Amino acid sequence: MLIKNISVLLGKELDFISNTNIKIQNQRFKRIQPNIGPSSKEETLDCEGLLMIPGFVNCHTHIGDSVGKDITLNSTVDKRIHPVFGAKSKILKNTDKEILANYMKNSVTSMVQKGITTFVDFREGGIDGVLLLKNILKNSPIRSVILGRLDYYQTTNEIRKNIPFPKSKLSELEQLLKKCDGLGVSGANENSNAVLRQYSKTSKIRAIHSSETKQSVSASKKMTGRSETIRSLNLKPHFLVHMTHASMGDLNSAAKRTRGIVICPRANASLAEGIPDIENMKKSGCTIALGTDNIMINSPDMFREMDYLWKATMGIHKKRINPKEILKMATVNGGKLLRKDIGVIENGKIADCIFIEKHALDLEPMHNPHASIVHRASESSIRAVMIGGKVVHGKI
Repeated sequence: MLIKNISVLLGKELDFISNTNIKIQNQRFKRIQPNIGPSSKEETLDCEGLLMIPGFVNCHTHIGDSVGKDITLNSTVDKRIHPVFGAKSKILKNTDKEILANYMKNSVTSMVQKGITTFVDFREGGIDGVLLLKNILKNSPIRSVILGRLDYYQTTNEIRKNIPFPKSKLSELEQLLKKCDGLGVSGANENSNAVLRQYSKTSKIRAIHSSETKQSVSASKKMTGRSETIRSLNLKPHFLVHMTHASMGDLNSAAKRTRGIVICPRANASLAEGIPDIENMKKSGCTIALGTDNIMINSPDMFREMDYLWKATMGIHKKRINPKEILKMATVNGGKLLRKDIGVIENGKIADCIFIEKHALDLEPMHNPHASIVHRASESSIRAVMIGGKVVHGKI
């Protein structure tokens, strides 16, 4: 396939190129330069008036929660989403699997239509939960990274005594990991250090929620005398999620011992927990990626996530942030955290991308493409979405 006369945000720095040609072959970007001619019988698309940007990488979701949108809206965080006694866990256990699957399918479709080409899901429900999501994804083009979880949580007393992972669960853990891409652990406050160290021995991707709320930070110190983030690092996680109330020491440790942090600012705000301090995260050297989190709380919309983060952070700190940095969190940095050839438009990378209408009513005239995408673009600005070199939504 040859794409002609396209504007593009190119490479890891999302450099704006006003007009070029792009050859796609074997699902990847093969050549990116002006004046490429089509080979015989090659499909050619004239994309005058369109801007190609990398497909969004949504690095943290719980799409199983699609059935519970805005339930218990005014409850505390624990009453809403605690993995043991929260409303969320009760809803997931008591909802018919076919009904749950239908709502999850809707969320997957919604993500594709909004330009999300890869998502990372923390999937509850053990092996059955993983298999339910995998079955849903059979007929969807979206890329997924499914991080499974055992339905095993420890009490405060067991954590204080550092009770190890039960041998009776080892086989179940092994079987779970055969079916998914890694582990998505609820948090240090439901697991002893010994359990987290057992999980750290697994060879696939490991991630964990950490320092999401003031209450969770306080609970860890009260139980163990240690910071929640420092305890989370016993997992040897590839990345941490949230870190909304992490200390500077926590962030420095995360920068040294993980690939980075996934933040979910709209979810944190909707839970009345504030928003992550991306300035301190950047100072510590952390790579930051974006996720939309729990669908009980949020729509899976990276446009809204970027817009909210950009403006709220500047409003709080009264300091301007380059919108390109926010856009990188939604694209480039996700690929970096996952160590996959996604989130970037350059030779050799997988051809996952979004075609934006430059002349859309909300975007024209587009004086600053990065700012336009971050705080003006929306689902209605999308002409088409491509995954692996194939248009999967819209039409060019």
